[in-house]
Amino acid sequence: MRVVLAEDLFLLRDGLVRMLEAFDFEILAAVETGPELTKALAELEPDVAIVDVRLPPSHTDEGLQCALAARRARPGLPVLVLSQHVEQLYARELLADGTGGVGYLLKDRVFDAEQFIDAVRRVAGGGTAMDPQVIQQLLSRRSQDKPIAALTPREREVMELMAQGRSNVAIAGQLVVTERAVAKHTSNIFAKLGLPVSDDDNRRVLAVLAYLDRGRT
Repeated sequence: MRVVLAEDLFLLRDGLVRMLEAFDFEILAAVETGPELTKALAELEPDVAIVDVRLPPSHTDEGLQCALAARRARPGLPVLVLSQHVEQLYARELLADGTGGVGYLLKDRVFDAEQFIDAVRRVAGGGTAMDPQVIQQLLSRRSQDKPIAALTPREREVMELMAQGRSNVAIAGQLVVTERAVAKHTSNIFAKLGLPVSDDDNRRVLAVLAYLDRGRT
């Protein structure tokens, strides 16, 4: 799998390169500025881009904006964004086109190699990987909504994992229940939220994220 990486901190960039190569990813380019990222994404056409939100020269959200521009030029380009802090606006911008192949993780997650590599592969495969803290903030904001309040504790657990981008198989493994039980919880969740049921994992994830995003300011 071919990767373009953008991170301005040398030690973190070097560490990510070594980790990715250890899991058989091919690093096409490891850059540190927005202009370098734009050039690499246009010329190298990677399978996935891993991008720090804040890059030189502006040190604002230049990395994110470069990645979004690349997705507009090449629809569906998988992008995993890394951020020091949770910023719901960044997640919202990534999800705005309603398609998969996007991820948003806190940088702390990269220190868990298994979790990080799983997120990279999920995003590269057209799925979604959202940081648990982002989902918790969204759920907290909507916790008083009647449909959310009607969820059982187990259904809420399943919904949180689903919104993070987990498949039914992954949810079953984490909660130590059967896939059939997860499917039943998923059906109940969608019925309570008034969402159409789909057999496609990624469509379910995007539907839940879109629901949680309604009415945000």
